[in-house]
Amino acid sequence: QVQLVESGGGLVQAGGSLRLSCAASGRTFSDYGMGWFRQAPGKEREFVATISYSGRVTDYVDSVKGRFTISRDNAKNTVYLQMNSLKPEDTAVYYCAQAYSFRGSTKINEYRDWGQGSQVTVSS
Repeated sequence: QVQLVESGGGLVQAGGSLRLSCAASGRTFSDYGMGWFRQAPGKEREFVATISYSGRVTDYVDSVKGRFTISRDNAKNTVYLQMNSLKPEDTAVYYCAQAYSFRGSTKINEYRDWGQGSQVTVSS
C-alpha cells in the first residue's frame, strides 16, 4: 500500500495560481502512473490530469488544458499540479491518486490509492 499526502491548497483570487504537491511513500513511486482528481460540493469526483510513470505522457480534462500542468519528480516521490489562471469553477477538493499500472489513466476505477485531499478555493 502507498500513502499519499497532498499539500499546497488554499484560497486564491480568480486569475491566480497554486501548486499542489503529493508526496508518496510505501510503494515504488516510479513504477506507477499518477493522477489528480477533484470533487466540488454536490458533484461527483472528476478526472483532472494524469501522468505516466516516466513523466513522458500526460493527459488533461478539456476544461484545464492550457492552464494546469502535471509533473513528477521520481527522485522525490512527488507529483505536482501547477494551476494557473484559476477560475471560480476550479473550486474543489483535489485528490492525488496512484494508478494500478505504469500508465496514467483518466478513469477513476483504475486508481487504487488516494490521498486525503486538499481544498482549493477560487474567489471571483
